[in-house]
Amino acid sequence: MSKDPYTTLGVKKTATDAEIKKAYRKIARNSHPDLNPDDATAEAKFKAASAAYDFLKKPEQRARFDRGEIDATGAEKQPERKFYREYAQNPDNPYQSGQQYQGFGDASDIFAEILRQRAQTGSQSGSRGFNMRGQDKRFSLEIPFMDAVLGGKTRITLPDGGMLDVKIPQGTADGQTIRLRGKGGPGFEGGPTGDALVTLSVRPHPMFHRDGNDILITLPITLDEAVLGGKVEVPTIDGTVKLTIPKAANSGQTLRMRGRGVKPAGKPAGDQRIELQIITPAQGNEELEKFMGNWRKTNAYDPRKGMKI
Repeated sequence: MSKDPYTTLGVKKTATDAEIKKAYRKIARNSHPDLNPDDATAEAKFKAASAAYDFLKKPEQRARFDRGEIDATGAEKQPERKFYREYAQNPDNPYQSGQQYQGFGDASDIFAEILRQRAQTGSQSGSRGFNMRGQDKRFSLEIPFMDAVLGGKTRITLPDGGMLDVKIPQGTADGQTIRLRGKGGPGFEGGPTGDALVTLSVRPHPMFHRDGNDILITLPITLDEAVLGGKVEVPTIDGTVKLTIPKAANSGQTLRMRGRGVKPAGKPAGDQRIELQIITPAQGNEELEKFMGNWRKTNAYDPRKGMKI
């Protein structure tokens, strides 16, 4: 995806949700891999548009991007928090007031903080030392779409060469943060270890899209399947199933399969929504053209009636 999802979709930053969705659908119709087999450029354009749309359709995420708080991957752009300075400057910090510890220096200095703690407790507990919880560590991790919806396990390679195993819960959403207890920085003087906070970004899928707990898919059908109806195979996140196409089906018509969507733990499963797209034969067919020519003479109709100004 481009650094700017608006540029990827060809819309302005002020575009409405409806305009963003319309732009995405236009690109998807023209660049879908099923309609452009062996076209790497079209597939890349489709994936980029899918990622941009998935990013911008989340109101809170879009707002944070517009404010410059996160980048197009959802990663935080704020500078690393200076915890000790923030703590020391907090008006609720008891060491900001009082005269008995002024000799220990700047309140933002972590060593001054340690000395204050020791001075406060030393007279009561003798040699009892100061301990502090370890710092939380933040990581970003991109995961496959299917791992997010079905759950899975993966491993992060840490900057120091260590490994961190991450269990991905079933139904994980894009931008969700997983807390791994005790996998952060070491505590000070026996204090508890901090946690690892892993923010997940879900890699777009070339065929499936997610809307809440619903799975969306565009299903190409033939002209005869649209006219006559029939049963066709449809991919789902749990495998291929049979779907009945009604007679006289239209492009853009949406069918629903109950309970075939994402199934987060402890929550009801979503549905799979199938948008039909009629695909005519790639090559001219003289027999079909002759049939349609004769059919038009006695069965002509105007589907655009009412659109005239």
